[in-house]
Amino acid sequence: MANRGSPASLMGDAAIGRARLDQETRIRDDAHDALRLWLRLLTCTSLIQSIIRTRLRESFECTLPRFDLMAQLDRHPEGLKMGELSRRLMVTGGNVTGITDQLVQEGLVARDSVPSDRRACLVKLTPAGRKAFLRMAQELEQWLIRLFSHVPDGDRKRLHALLGELKIGLAVPRKR
Repeated sequence: MANRGSPASLMGDAAIGRARLDQETRIRDDAHDALRLWLRLLTCTSLIQSIIRTRLRESFECTLPRFDLMAQLDRHPEGLKMGELSRRLMVTGGNVTGITDQLVQEGLVARDSVPSDRRACLVKLTPAGRKAFLRMAQELEQWLIRLFSHVPDGDRKRLHALLGELKIGLAVPRKR
C-alpha cells in the first residue's frame, strides 16, 4: 500500500491503472529512442493532467479549463479580451464564452466594456475570483511538489534544463 503523500497515493487507483496501460505500451522493444522519448513525455503529461483534473474537481469543484482561464486572468489583472483568452488557452471562442459565463454567474470574474471597441469586453477576476484562484494555485503547487518528490532535486533541475533545450530546439523551424 502506498503511503499518504507518495506519488502512488496521489495518483489514485484509476490513474495507476492507466499508468499500466499507457502510451508507451504501444511500442516495440526495437523502437527508436525519439519515439520512446515522445511517448514517455506524452504518458507523463497525461498522468499528471489526470491527477490534477481529479484533484481540482474533488477539492474545489473546478475543471482544469476553468483553472487555466483563471490563471490567465491572474497573470493579467488589467483583464483580457475574449479573443485573447481564446488564443492563450488554444480553444474556441465558444469554449471561453461558456466558461466565462459560468464564472460570471458565480461572481469569480467580471466583464467590463472596452470604450474603444463596443463589440469587445475585458474579462477580469473579481476579488472573490482572485482569492479562490490563489487558494487553488497554492494547493496545485503542493500537489505538484509531492508528485515530483520522488525525483531528486538535482535530477528535477537537470530534467527542467533538458526539456528547455528540447523546447528551444522545437521552436526553430526545421525541414521535413
